[in-house]
Amino acid sequence: MVKGRPIKSKIRQNVVEILHYLGEGYGYQVAKIYNEIFPTATQRSIYYNLQKGLLTKEIAVHKIEQEEGEFSWGSMVEKKYYSLGKNAEPKGEKRVKEYLKTWKKSNKETSPSKFTSFVDKFRKGK
Repeated sequence: MVKGRPIKSKIRQNVVEILHYLGEGYGYQVAKIYNEIFPTATQRSIYYNLQKGLLTKEIAVHKIEQEEGEFSWGSMVEKKYYSLGKNAEPKGEKRVKEYLKTWKKSNKETSPSKFTSFVDKFRKGK
């Protein structure tokens, strides 16, 4: 029997499925999409599996961007965009494909302003 944690992870495989259809995405975005499709996982778990995927070469860093804004921790944020690595084996889950198809359409329609979409959601609740 092999000691230690198993190399395969259901969460990491689901992240690979998301990146397969998304193309590239940053950690928070992947975590939000993951929790919409699959049973809820913590952000910490998603980030852990992204890092572990880098080690196993299932996931690769596509690019790193610096974004300016007013955040609670300062005025700059670094976004790492991930994509599939050379060892990734996506299975092609239909529910991920269908969800991302509708997700991409809705993002194109509501892209003018994040605040506007927040206000629209708030008004729909009343």
